[in-house]
Formats: sequence, C-alpha cells, structure tokens
Amino acid sequence: MAVLHRPRVTITQMVAEDVNAELDRLREAVVGMRSALDEMLAAADVRDGGEHREILESYRMFADDRGWVARIGEAVHAGLTAEAAVQKVQDDTRARMAQATDPYLRERLSDLDDLGNRLIVHLSGGQTRPILPDPPVPIIVFARTMGPAELLDYDRKWLRGLILEEGSPTAHVTIVARALDIPVIGQVKDALARVEPLDAVIADGDNGQVFVRPTEDVRDIFATSMRGREARQASYLAMSNLPTVTRDGIGVPLNLNAGLLIDLPHLKSAGADGVGLYRTEIPFMVRADFPDVAAQADLYRKIYAAADGKPVVFRTLDVGGDKVLPYMSSAGDENPAMGWRAIRIALDRPHLLRQQLCALIQAASGARLDVMFPMVAEVAEFDAARAILDIEIERAAARGIPLPSPLRVGAMLEVPALALQLPALLRRADFLSVGSNDLIQFLFASDRGNPRLADRYDVLSPVILSFLHDLALRYSAAKVPLAICGDMGSRPLETMALIGIGMRSLGLRPLEVFLDSLYATSAHTIRDLLLAYARDHGVAV
Repeated sequence: MAVLHRPRVTITQMVAEDVNAELDRLREAVVGMRSALDEMLAAADVRDGGEHREILESYRMFADDRGWVARIGEAVHAGLTAEAAVQKVQDDTRARMAQATDPYLRERLSDLDDLGNRLIVHLSGGQTRPILPDPPVPIIVFARTMGPAELLDYDRKWLRGLILEEGSPTAHVTIVARALDIPVIGQVKDALARVEPLDAVIADGDNGQVFVRPTEDVRDIFATSMRGREARQASYLAMSNLPTVTRDGIGVPLNLNAGLLIDLPHLKSAGADGVGLYRTEIPFMVRADFPDVAAQADLYRKIYAAADGKPVVFRTLDVGGDKVLPYMSSAGDENPAMGWRAIRIALDRPHLLRQQLCALIQAASGARLDVMFPMVAEVAEFDAARAILDIEIERAAARGIPLPSPLRVGAMLEVPALALQLPALLRRADFLSVGSNDLIQFLFASDRGNPRLADRYDVLSPVILSFLHDLALRYSAAKVPLAICGDMGSRPLETMALIGIGMRSLGLRPLEVFLDSLYATSAHTIRDLLLAYARDHGVAV
C-alpha cells in the first residue's frame, strides 16, 4: 500500500519573546535529536555493520557539526524562535547549494533537509516516526526527497519500496535502501500527485516502473519477474570477488568519487581500488565560517582512516561559480562556469590554499598524499599552485612534521587550452584526471545546466572520443597516469568506449581497432554502433 511522506512542520511563531529561553530549547532539542539518532544506530539491522551503518555514523556526525548549530544560534540571537532559526539556516543552505549544477551537491540537500526537519520536530515536541496503517501491512513510501535517517524511521519489516520525485543512484537514501534491499525509483515526476494514501502499488526497481492500482494480470507478471530477479542476484553474488580485468587480461582499476565521509563505505561494497576524486569543498559549504587548519586536518585524518590504506586523491577547494560559500562574497560572474572559481580563487586568495595544503600534509603524517588542482587552464597556474605546496612542505619540515611519502601532484583537465600544453604539463604533473563534465561543455560551448541543450551533444561523439584518445596515447607514451572523473566514467557503454580508447593506459585490442575506424567520421554520435558492437561481442551494457 502507498504511504505519502510529507515531513515538514508548520512554524506558527517566527519572532522570539525570550532569546535565552529559545537558546535553551535549541540546546535541549539538539541533544534529543542526537540521542534519537544514536538509538537508530543501535537498531538490530543497523548495529551489525555494513555500509548503511557507516553511512549513518557519518550522517550522525552532521548533527554534531558546530558550524551548523552555531549558525542556528546566531539566528536565534537575531530574534527568531528556535524553529524559525533552523528553518532560516536550512533555507539559506538550500539556496546556496541549489545553485550548483553538480548533481552530487544537489543530492546532499536531502541529508541537510532531513536534519533540519528532524530538529524542528524535536523542537515542536512532535514525533519523527511516520503514521502507518493499522494493522500494519507492506508499504511503499512516496516522497519528494528524503534523507537516509528518514528512511530508517519506517519499520523495515513492512517497508517494500521507495518512490522519489527527485533522487538519484548516488543519493545517500538510495545507498542505505540498497543495503537493506529496498527498491528505490527516483525522478518520478509528480509522484505524490498521482497516488492516494493506501493505494495498491507495485514498484519495479530494476526497470524503474511504478504501477498504481495494478490489475491482477500485472501482479502475476511481476511475481514471475521477481523470481527471475532472485536468480540473477545469486549469479551476481557469485561474481562479486572476481578480479576487474578485460577479456584479454588487462586490469581495469575502479575508483570512487566522494565528497563526504558518508561516501567512503562504498569503497568496500563497490570493490574500489581507492578514491579517484575527493571533493573537499562540501564541508566548507555548510559551515558558518572557513574551517581552520586544525579542523581541516581532523577531517582529512578521518578520511584517511575510513579509506583504510587505499589511496585518496584530494582535489583542492573548488568553489565559486555555482558553489557559493556563505562567508565569501560572490563574484557575480555573468557566466559562472567560466568565471572566478577553483584554482583562480586559490591563487588570488593563497592563504586559503595554504591552509588547506598545510592541513592535508598534517593529516597524511608521513603517508601517501595525492593532491589535485582543479580548473587549471595553463601550466603557469599549475606551477604557481605547486610552488605554494612546496612552501607548505618546507614549513612542515622545519616544524618536524612527517612529510608525505610519496607525494603526488596532479591537475584536472577541464579547460581545453590545457590539452594544448601537454609537453610542458607532462614534465611537471605526476598524474592527470579528465573532468569530463566541464570539459565536454567547454568543447561544445554547451551549458550543461541548460535543459534545452542537455541532450543536444553526445559524449560518445567522434569528436570527444578522438580528443580523449589522443590524450591517452600521449600520456601512455610519457608513462604518466591518466584517469577520468565525471558522469562519462560511470555508465557501462561509455566505460567500454573509454577502455577501448586507452584511458588509464589501458586497451582492449579488438575494440581499439573498431574505434580507430570511427574517429574521423562526421556522425553526431557513435552510440548505436557501440551498442551493436557490445551485443555482437556479448558485452552487457
């Protein structure tokens, strides 16, 4: 049966009559919320471990964030009630992060909304647990969006599925649901308007289909498909420990992209070799002020600990553009994607970069440190950033701090101009990572946030593949590691093509020959040709 999830609480009083009393209420509510989350962590299907346990432990750390609580306290001091202060901070954070075109950043809004709503419920004396049918029956929950803890408010004994108007495969609620074997279907437009409470519903998570008030025939067909799914799951389990190699024996390293401690449990569940891109800016965006060296170093130490010896590539602060810090004035660029952002801010405000590099060096404590500079447009910018890192290395040595070993310094290739400077870059960089999302929008002069252009250009066009193929050849010849970040490396067909063109110094010989014949074509895309190749060679994409 369908259950509609609408967690927001109506705030009736905005102005505080007694500021001190409101601060006391806020402190009590924060303690109560933290205790409730601790009880959730102690639940039988969470306390035994697994990635959902680790995700919730990291999520619980959000509730301890001093910057978030301090910003709420400041709003109370300004004259708001505790509930209104939470709502104000929540709205301010949502307004900043909603500007981001990066799907990863937008997904983190669900976690922050969850915490804000949960704290308001504790302030109002309400119940966090939803009202369910009585007597209990199997349910499918419909929601606009949801945080991971909100999902666990539902009794897993009866929860059979989750339908979201928003959401994505990398949203934390999706990850926790997957760990509990709960199907999730996201991006279902107007889902809440299409269903009534207690409607009969079937959710087909494998095929992304929702059947509201299904007929008996549909129920029978679905039951048959469920039996087939169980057989497939058994075969996947049998393959989970196989090495990641191509059919001709070439190893394909798998790396994770992350931006919060919450993401790191995927290292184990996905069998990843390490973190190929750790976005360091997310914690900066939810704080009231810029974190000092000690706070940053503490965070990076936790990242090292969670990675458990696997390598982590830290991308230095990539803010500006669509990622706005509350304590830094916006540049007001007419075209933010190509404006004052990333390495440009770092070089104009070197103290920010120096503090971050100092914290990374301290956190490494003699272990391996991989640092990557974003949005580099010319080798001179890479040299300037590397010089700042060298200064911090010298300062650390003078203070007796163990130096990173090895220290690897790389750049993100997002600006096409950098590709024209490869000979000089190859002599300086230890590795290069292609930021496919920005690179492709710059190559085609196509704003990836513009819905009219979203499907106009295909990443599997001969133009893109030829460009990346040339990069792969030149980096392979120089024996400099080359990787790719972004959506292109996360989809099966695109990944097959990337392996075929030699990304990460890899190659799949028959596919290389096939692709060699396509680089010079004038076709809009070679997607259909690659799909046919995959089918002909038994490749599941």
